[in-house]
Amino acid sequence: MLLFRQQEKIFILLSRPLLLICSVCFTILLIFYALRAPDSINFTAKNVGYVPSNSSSSLHPPAKEDEKCNLFKGRWIWDEKGPLYTNFSCKTIPDKKNCFLHERMDKDFLHWRWKPDECELPVFDPRSFLSIARGKTMAFIGDSVSRNQMESLLCLLSTEETPKDVYKDAKDRFRTWHFPHYNFTMMSLWSRFLVTSSQTIVNGSVTGGFDVHLDKVDDNWAPKLPVVDYAIFSDAQWFLRQNYLYEGGNLIGCIYCQEPNVTDLGPGLAIQRAFRTAFKYINDCKNCFGILTLLRTISPSQFENGTWKTGGSCVRTSPLAPEEIQDAGGADMEYRNIQMAEIESARKRGEKIGNRFDVLDVTGAMLMRPDGHPGLHWRNKKKGYSDCVHWCLPGPIDVWNEFLLEVLRRQSHFPLRSR
Repeated sequence: MLLFRQQEKIFILLSRPLLLICSVCFTILLIFYALRAPDSINFTAKNVGYVPSNSSSSLHPPAKEDEKCNLFKGRWIWDEKGPLYTNFSCKTIPDKKNCFLHERMDKDFLHWRWKPDECELPVFDPRSFLSIARGKTMAFIGDSVSRNQMESLLCLLSTEETPKDVYKDAKDRFRTWHFPHYNFTMMSLWSRFLVTSSQTIVNGSVTGGFDVHLDKVDDNWAPKLPVVDYAIFSDAQWFLRQNYLYEGGNLIGCIYCQEPNVTDLGPGLAIQRAFRTAFKYINDCKNCFGILTLLRTISPSQFENGTWKTGGSCVRTSPLAPEEIQDAGGADMEYRNIQMAEIESARKRGEKIGNRFDVLDVTGAMLMRPDGHPGLHWRNKKKGYSDCVHWCLPGPIDVWNEFLLEVLRRQSHFPLRSR
């Protein structure tokens, strides 16, 4: 018995180092596995971005086939989750776009998500956006609908960091916001036509129309271009009124002027020449380096039973299906096609000198959303007038910035974060 106990003690003493060695080896293997296979470990953390529920949770970029997917061809599908912000949580929504503040009661229009036909469009992730845009300056160049997109982006990004209001002009047409942590600056540069214009004066009085010089860029945005990294151009609505068109200082025609000695050239030609002039200026700019120029295609105004001045309204509360769009989009798609042709021409020329051009093709998606406008629910100085041009915040316009994030990610090859 004594001999047995002595043998047992010897065995225990000998086994302790072996157990220690095994434990160390097991720990090393576990750490190695965790480092090499992070996707196999599931966890939830605060402030981590969203990915679609049927997408892989990974830090790696999506498959190459998703990179080629047409984001802009699809339909709206029901989404219970709704927007990332509310009209109360976002403090920068202007009264004119704050539809619930002005007694809009229905909320179903907030619960539709854009679904491309061949892939998923990730839900907007503010941290990924700001990480891509760190140290950069983004300019929204165009009219009040262009400003509408910037206001949407402000609300989305404010869920990650509160921006600082850096600049506002007297008429509140030019705005600059800054996100200090990411050193990201966002500007709204007002321009009715992208090119030079002045109000038409008849018998000493201004009219609702303009003299538009199609071959001269607007100084409201052109001098600021050298400090811009991302330039988002959009314009259309101001062309759809009585305007007089000039090139080389000479009157070449008009839009809706109905004058016997002036050729009515229509909005299409004016849109074409204005965007051509703007994109040519970018490609000719000697002090502009590395700019990514984006075209945001025409956003449709959706008046029914009249126009702005004749009692037109927009009272729908749900989207249309693609097959319900009348006349294949009509004039809106015609103007969109003109814009697309111009940026494709600019892209081909820009490639030769290192400039990048891309598109946020929102027209088709927004033709399906007549429910997303303020209608009568805005700060209406002209009682009874419906706003069927701009978009409620929050609302379907937020998808423009989901498109924007995905285009920036593809351009920069930046991976989306996992949830």
